[in-house]
Amino acid sequence: MAHGSTWIGLDAHKETITAAAITADGEIRELGTFPNRPDQLAKRVPSWGAREELRVCYEAGPCGYGIARQLAKMEIACVVVAPALIPRRPGDRIKNDRRDARQLAHLLSTGLLTAVPLPSRELEGFRALSRAREQAVRDQHRQRQRLLKLLTQQGVTEPAGSRWTQRWWRWLEEVTVPDATAQFVLEDDRQAVRSAEDRVKRLTAALTTASLESSMAETMVNLQALHGVGVVTAAGIVAESGDLTRFDSAPAYMAYNGTVPREHSSGGRQSRGSITRTGNAHLRFLLVEAAWHYTRPYKGSNRPKPTTPAEEIAHKARVRLHTIYWKLVNRGKPRQVAIIAVARALAGFIWAIGQLGRSA
Repeated sequence: MAHGSTWIGLDAHKETITAAAITADGEIRELGTFPNRPDQLAKRVPSWGAREELRVCYEAGPCGYGIARQLAKMEIACVVVAPALIPRRPGDRIKNDRRDARQLAHLLSTGLLTAVPLPSRELEGFRALSRAREQAVRDQHRQRQRLLKLLTQQGVTEPAGSRWTQRWWRWLEEVTVPDATAQFVLEDDRQAVRSAEDRVKRLTAALTTASLESSMAETMVNLQALHGVGVVTAAGIVAESGDLTRFDSAPAYMAYNGTVPREHSSGGRQSRGSITRTGNAHLRFLLVEAAWHYTRPYKGSNRPKPTTPAEEIAHKARVRLHTIYWKLVNRGKPRQVAIIAVARALAGFIWAIGQLGRSA
């Protein structure tokens, strides 16, 4: 432990914060529970000790980064830690706010916590917009499924052709069912789907505009050289990753998105299992969705030669990822397993493109 330091663990919730401290001589102090409001935090902090000696941490979560920003203005060191990477003792089943605060303080004092980079206001807003669109797409899918289920229950036969096209919607607007109550539900479901589609369009347009105006616009343009990565996916990758140059290596970026496999090796035996899933779930979802594009055949002779560094990396990715997928499938691996391997390798190429903005 560093001489003269006091480590503070905060168990932060929407309504309350529970604090505990460990001093340089190992003394554990309960700092109580107080309302999670800026004025209450500012009132409590001076009683914890000299600000230059305080080291504070709390878990990333619904409370966001407001506490960290407030403490930074007070010139107090504070880190936001990744919950999935907090060490847990096997068999420990006791959990409460005071115990969690003490545990955070202890782990902070021993240097065993992994900090989450504090995003800028711009990046935090951009991330909120990207996640809102992602959620809107999922809501749209659920609303559509409800409508389709109702049509099936009412014995309505759909016309041939693709769903959700203008032609399909013209047919749907004319559909009626005998029961008045069911007809009301049908009309309500139609309106809900329309509203969900409009919301996706609004958020997509806003995300596209924000990506062009972002300070990381160049990185997003470069990422779109990759097959399967359009403006929305590129925006999502940057929103979740932040500055890609902060990752020292491709494996570090793969660990961040949780696509690296678990490993249990001992002696001369090596055993690897499913992916860790301890990284950014939103980013992992985007990578997997993009990875499916590499299952299709690639005819490189029909495409123009790469002219930029990003296009050269994208060309290598197109060939390599397609090969990885079919090599694993032909060896008998399930398609889902092969796609995860492609997503992991794709993350490496994304990292490489992100390094193009690194200053020499």
